Amino acid sequence: MERIFDLAIIGGGVNGCGIARDAAGRGNSVFLCEMNDLASGTSSWSTKLVHGGLRYLEYYEFRLVREALIEREILWGIAPHIIRPLRFVLPHHDGLRPAWLLRLGLFLYDHIGGRHLLPPTRSVDLTRDEVGKPLVPHRFTKGFEYSDCFVDDARLVVLTARDAADRGAEIRTRSRAVEIRQTDGIWQVTVENTFGGERSTIRARVLVNAGGPWVEQVLAAGSGVNARAKVRLVQGSHIVVRKLYQHDRAYMFQNSDGRIVFVIPYQDDFTLIGTTDRDYDGDPAKVKASAEEIQYLCDSVSEYLANPVKPSDVVWTYAGVRPLYDDGASDAKAATREYVFELDTPGGAPLLSIYGGKITTHRRLAEEALEKLGPYLNGSKAREGWTGKAPLPGGDMDVSAVPALSAELVRNYPFLTASHANRLAHAYGTRAGKLLGTAKSLGDLGRSFGASLTEAEVRYLMQTEWACTAEDVVWRRSKLGLRLTSSEIAALDDWISAHRVSPESPLREAGGRP
Repeated sequence: MERIFDLAIIGGGVNGCGIARDAAGRGNSVFLCEMNDLASGTSSWSTKLVHGGLRYLEYYEFRLVREALIEREILWGIAPHIIRPLRFVLPHHDGLRPAWLLRLGLFLYDHIGGRHLLPPTRSVDLTRDEVGKPLVPHRFTKGFEYSDCFVDDARLVVLTARDAADRGAEIRTRSRAVEIRQTDGIWQVTVENTFGGERSTIRARVLVNAGGPWVEQVLAAGSGVNARAKVRLVQGSHIVVRKLYQHDRAYMFQNSDGRIVFVIPYQDDFTLIGTTDRDYDGDPAKVKASAEEIQYLCDSVSEYLANPVKPSDVVWTYAGVRPLYDDGASDAKAATREYVFELDTPGGAPLLSIYGGKITTHRRLAEEALEKLGPYLNGSKAREGWTGKAPLPGGDMDVSAVPALSAELVRNYPFLTASHANRLAHAYGTRAGKLLGTAKSLGDLGRSFGASLTEAEVRYLMQTEWACTAEDVVWRRSKLGLRLTSSEIAALDDWISAHRVSPESPLREAGGRP
């Protein structure tokens, strides 16, 4: 209790971890607690895109789109291992948005700001180009191909937290904030370990509520704040099927209800389809893709694809709740994706609550949050803007260097298959060598859990990336759950339980500040 942190953050999603990273890099002492695993809520259930949001132009959200387009290449530059360019094909559908409107939207998308390295939009003859082959013959003849980026969303959050910890932040997972109170202008946050139930109290001058869907529950834990802003919970569900086509482009399909659905190459052998948009009422932790949503996504893409997608083709589903700022929009799809801050000073100590936001704009959100909190923080002006230049862990390489890194891993560790090396290069970037160490054979990496997952990798994830369960490993630190059997995952869980490190022990890496 002796120490007083400059900043305490409740919530280990992309916004909370982004603020922790920026604040620690500016010289502030930072504490972050997350009741579950990092990115276990909204942040790992996205459509996996770093994008400007082409459809937001229809709602005149020009500032949001411009900011997101600028951020797109900044994030790619600092994390080229987990973010990669992706080309999207947008077929023109007679009877829906006219071709001139699509062309105008894409012209704005290319020129509104931020595109320097990504290739521009081009027109596509769908009767001749290979991207037309998976589509219903003769129904779609012209389309457009434009650029955005794919992101491993959960790894983005974990690596952001890892960087914050390397810069001195204390990151505590499986730690629920059960009580918030203020004494003599200092926040006291009591956290409870969700494994053992132990409680501890930390003190901080400034408090950030990055609870996402739970933002209002955090305020209700004794903060003394009656929030004016309201959160609107919007459910987005996705389905994953076996690979639908051979080329590497994604699709953006328009629906007659005005929504759009993405079809995205995923994890080499799969295709990701999403998302839905509907208001959600209930516990955000219990959200699941409904049979109705699964059918909706299948029907939406089957209007375009020559081979229809059926619910029986689905190998995995996931759903998340977006904690949007309630702007009174009548339709969930029209609700703003802008983020909104509410700064309160009950009893004199500042509390900043965050509503809304997108993965793409999380870095800018963190900068703006610290600008708002500047008067209350010590080092908040120092190194302003640094997060857009400093690479995330493993990302200290050129945006085109991942294939070369993958080849280098095979040279240095000849026992790795090309696909294993490629997976490690994309997940860990230049830190893959730390995981592999001095191994001379696959056996040196310890027990094999299936699908190229080894004991060495699991230990690395437990020791440096806060993984505590098999679910953390196979659904957030990786997506190997798509390839492992339920019995393999159960065996992994048993092994992790037997080798678990205390969640209280600070996780540090070489180069991290003591």
